[in-house]
Amino acid sequence: MATACFRFYAGLNDFLPPDRRGRPLCQQFERKASVKDMIESLGVPHTEIGLIVADGRPVTFSHIVRDGERISVYPEFVDIELPASLRLQPALPRDIRFVVDANLGRLARYLRLIGFDTLYRNDYDDAEVATISAAENRILLTRDRTLLRRGIIRHGYFVRADKPLDQLREVVTRFDLAGRIRPFARCIRCNGLLERVAKEQIVERLEPKTKRYYSDFFLCRDCGQIYWRGSHYRRAMAMIGMMLDRAARA
Repeated sequence: MATACFRFYAGLNDFLPPDRRGRPLCQQFERKASVKDMIESLGVPHTEIGLIVADGRPVTFSHIVRDGERISVYPEFVDIELPASLRLQPALPRDIRFVVDANLGRLARYLRLIGFDTLYRNDYDDAEVATISAAENRILLTRDRTLLRRGIIRHGYFVRADKPLDQLREVVTRFDLAGRIRPFARCIRCNGLLERVAKEQIVERLEPKTKRYYSDFFLCRDCGQIYWRGSHYRRAMAMIGMMLDRAARA
C-alpha cells in the first residue's frame, strides 16, 4: 500500500482535528488518487487552498499522488501575489458579490449594510447555494466545510468567527473590502438598491416623530422599505467604524 505525507499550514489547520494540527499527516492509499481528492478527504476544502508543493515543486489539483511523496499545502496568500502559473484559485471577480448559506443570516445583513450585493434566504439548501455561486460568479460564504467541497464552487470561504460582527470583520479583511464599503447603498431586508426619495412621496407612511424630526429618506427599489438617518444610522456607522479600525490593526 502506498503512503504520502501531508503538512498543512496556517489557517488550513482549522479544518483538522486538534491532535492532527501543525504536524505531518501520513496517509495510506491503494488507488490512483489526485492530490485534491486526498486533501479533501482529510477535511480541507479546495476553495481554501492557495498553493500545493509536492517534493519541492508546485503542483495543480489534478496531480496524481505518488508513493512516498511529501506534500505541503498552503492557504490563499492575501499579501503575496503568486505567478499565474502557480495559482490554484481563479482570480476573484472584479465586482465582489456574495451568496451566504442559511446559517449566516446576520452576516448577510451586515454585508448589505456596508453596500455589498449579498444573496441570502433562510431556506437555501446546499445544492441551491452552490449553484447560485457557480452560475452568478458569487463568493460563497459558509460555516459548512462539506459544502465547500462541491466541485462546481469556484469562489468560497469558510467563515471562522462565531459572532456576526466578528464574521463581518473577518470577511472584510480576507477579501480586502475596506476601500469598497458604501454604507446604506442596499436594503438590508431584500438586498435591493436604495435611492433617495422626496419626503413628500412617502410622508403618509411615516410615524409622527419620524415625520417631524427627519427630512432625508431613502427607498428600496425592490421592496419599498424606507430608511432615514436616525439613531439606527448613527449606531450602524459607529459599528462600521469600529469594525474597520479592528480590521486595519489585524
